[in-house]
Amino acid sequence: MAESAGGGNPLSLFLPFILIIGVMYFLVMRPQQKRRREAMELQNKLGPGDEIVTIGGLHGTVVSIEDDVVLLEIAPEVQVRFARPAIARVVTRAGEPAAEAEDEVVEAPVTSTETVLTETPNPVVDVRKND
Repeated sequence: MAESAGGGNPLSLFLPFILIIGVMYFLVMRPQQKRRREAMELQNKLGPGDEIVTIGGLHGTVVSIEDDVVLLEIAPEVQVRFARPAIARVVTRAGEPAAEAEDEVVEAPVTSTETVLTETPNPVVDVRKND
């Protein structure tokens, strides 16, 4: 009787650990691998003329690419070198038309019954007491 209480199926002891590892794989590791694959694909498709944004938020145009280094033009005749992994996203590709704004803002005409402010009110209000 003591033997049956002390012994158990070793699979039932490791089953919770196996389930935790399986859940971690599908919730953490697999999506991370997918993001890494997409980033590598984006970086491999870079070409001169592409407008990009770096992970630091710097906007520029790709001038040339050498191995793991991308030469960006951030202003007229101002070029900087970045590592390929520093490219966060491509804004527009060379040779492709720029995406036009889908939601155009149309201003309604002002009618005579509406009041139009000619001066912007000052948001700063002086609240000091005058003694």
